[in-house]
Amino acid sequence: MSDILNRLAELLEQRKAADPSSSYVAKLYAKGMDSILKKVGEEATETVIAAKGGNKEEIIYETADLWFHTLVMLAKADLKPQDILDELARREGLSGIDEKNARQQD
Repeated sequence: MSDILNRLAELLEQRKAADPSSSYVAKLYAKGMDSILKKVGEEATETVIAAKGGNKEEIIYETADLWFHTLVMLAKADLKPQDILDELARREGLSGIDEKNARQQD
């Protein structure tokens, strides 16, 4: 599963050096984090609406858009998908309540 995430992460890293007039992702990077976050928010809203509607194809499509733009946000912040996967692995087997309480103590 993480192979596609890693390939996308590599491509997104390459797009940091691309000409914004030739790459959608490079254009997002050039506009800055606020524009990227706006796009993540838009895609999150569209995903929620799709889920509410119950059409599986729309849910898949909108979730793919959300994940893609989240990966762009991570790359802009110099983070990799593996950083998120490592955090999920750290949480595996923990009670969600206990994990959240531990974060609040830090």
